[in-house]
Amino acid sequence: MSASFWAGKRVLVTGHTGFKGSWLSLWLRCLGAQVTGFALAPPTAPSLFELAGVAADLTDLRGDVRDAAALLAAVQAAQPQIVLHLAAQPLVSEGYSDPAGTYASNVMGTLHLLEAVRQVPGVQACVVVTTDKVYANQEWAWGYREHEPLGGHDPYSSSKACCELLTQCWAASFFPASRYAQHGLALATARAGNVLGGGDFAANRLLPDIFRAWDAGQPLHVRYPQAVRPWQHVLEPLSGYLRLAQRLVEQGPAFAGAFNFGPRDVDMSPVSDVIDTLERAWPEPVRVIRASGEQPHEAGQLRLDSSLARSRLGWAPRWSLQQCLEQTLAWHRAWRQGDDLRALTLAQLHDYGLQP
Repeated sequence: MSASFWAGKRVLVTGHTGFKGSWLSLWLRCLGAQVTGFALAPPTAPSLFELAGVAADLTDLRGDVRDAAALLAAVQAAQPQIVLHLAAQPLVSEGYSDPAGTYASNVMGTLHLLEAVRQVPGVQACVVVTTDKVYANQEWAWGYREHEPLGGHDPYSSSKACCELLTQCWAASFFPASRYAQHGLALATARAGNVLGGGDFAANRLLPDIFRAWDAGQPLHVRYPQAVRPWQHVLEPLSGYLRLAQRLVEQGPAFAGAFNFGPRDVDMSPVSDVIDTLERAWPEPVRVIRASGEQPHEAGQLRLDSSLARSRLGWAPRWSLQQCLEQTLAWHRAWRQGDDLRALTLAQLHDYGLQP
């Protein structure tokens, strides 16, 4: 993969004010891409977007993917060659409290994006980001592969599975490989594991919850200590998205379809292992309270098989779970100390390696 590929490329990132979108936008700017972002205001305060000064390096357009006209106007203004669609309602817990809003953002927002792309010529590649939770979970001890049945027990997971079906439908109906010479667009989806990293301040996510509780000297309340998840640093799947987008531009529909981006098998660990690792590194004594009684449903086992990305894209994780937690904790400590977080974020990106 060539870093020079991205130099001067016009890229639209939806959801650029979010946690993953902020890291991705900074990375693209480091690679020399011309980035336009379309999103609502940052979803948290504080936010990585503000703390790392992400807006300084791109065209920052604000709007809601549920507003088809506004999204179309943004795509027309950006005239992108590549679209990376990250805008979404990203939380399982929020899916329970606002199911209609979750489907509106995740399903109709994706439909509006695909329709906008269909109306604006010149888009060569579009990557729709979904989640590891799109699979019909069977509580298997092995990783799900891209051909496994889709499902979704909760509204968030179901909405993302709907995005997969929607993207497949638009690819077959409007961007088929047989007519690639006419439409010129290759379309794919990316299914990532549970991402960790500096700058995530969301509610009801494990590491932000840990940091908030322990910073305040409060006990950490854990709902599912034995739940196994495919933990990975946020830069791992982002490197996969960038590789996938490049392949779509260079080789077209040969790389269309779905790709998993998950950690090594050894890093698919229970929640309790993550907590124990951070507890050992925390400078003060901490308390952990494990929940009893009925909790909203979440999968007990969730693993990804990323063999397809490894074999076809040459992608592989670079950081172990231990390294991921060290980098995340270092970022959090720097934030607490009032350090230059833009400099630190860029330094961690360079430590990871700029070439996708």
